[in-house]
This record gives sequence, structure tokens and C-alpha cells, in this order.
Amino acid sequence: MYTVEEFDKEKTKVLKYVLYKKRSENEIRRKFEKEIGSDLLEDIIEYLKEAKYIDDKEYIRKTINNFIALKNLSIREIEYKLQSKGIKKEDIEDYIYENKEDLMEYEIKSAKNIIAKKSTSLEIDEIKQYLLKKGYKKENIEIAMDFDS
Repeated sequence: MYTVEEFDKEKTKVLKYVLYKKRSENEIRRKFEKEIGSDLLEDIIEYLKEAKYIDDKEYIRKTINNFIALKNLSIREIEYKLQSKGIKKEDIEDYIYENKEDLMEYEIKSAKNIIAKKSTSLEIDEIKQYLLKKGYKKENIEIAMDFDS
């Protein structure tokens, strides 16, 4: 068991970590599992989830919006990046399914950006292979290439 003081002290430490940059529940667990007792850590995580400081579904939404604003990624690459943060596969798949059209549009736009960038140094077949390796869907690559020609 732990005291209210211990709870408040450790909760403040975890909260600072979360407020500095949005984190997934799993990232928090990994960061603090060695320095905070497991019962105490579970209670802190539950408290922060109830207070909406930790919300993996919101984390998915914000992270994907950041990717869309800043990066050229395939939907598959986005999935891998979120999974590496310890986000549940079902939550990621649900979000992608619910936002399928926007994400397909984004993937096509990303593919177009990459095609434009790489077309000066690579042949069209090499670019296609590159995009396939990056997880772009074949039909999205075709659409992006059609717009390009």
C-alpha cells in the first residue's frame, strides 16, 4: 500500500511527463514501471485516464493528424508507428476504418509527393517498388501515378 503523499508525488511526476508531450498508456507504463510500484502506477494511470490526460483514442487522432500535416506516410506506416507506441491494434484499425476516405486521400497525396520528389532520380518502376515497400496500396499508387502523367 502507499500513502496519499506518495500517490500525489508520483502522479505529479507522471502528469508532467504526459503534459510535456501526449503519450500513450503503454509509453507511460514503460517509462515508469521500474521506478513506481505496479499498484501505485495502475492507480495513477486509472486516475489520469478518468481525468482524460491519458486517452489512447484521442492520441491516435492527434498523432494521425500530425502525420497528415507533416509527413508523407502510407496508412500501413501510420499503423506501425502507432503500434510501436503500444496502442491496441483494434483501436488503430477502428480509427482507420472510421476515417477510411480521408486516409485514402492522404495516402494518394503522399504518394504523389513522393513520386514528384523521386521522379528526377528514379525510373517510374523503381518509384512504384519503393512505394509498395513503404506499404502504399497498389490502387493508391496507380491513382497517384495517373494524376502525375
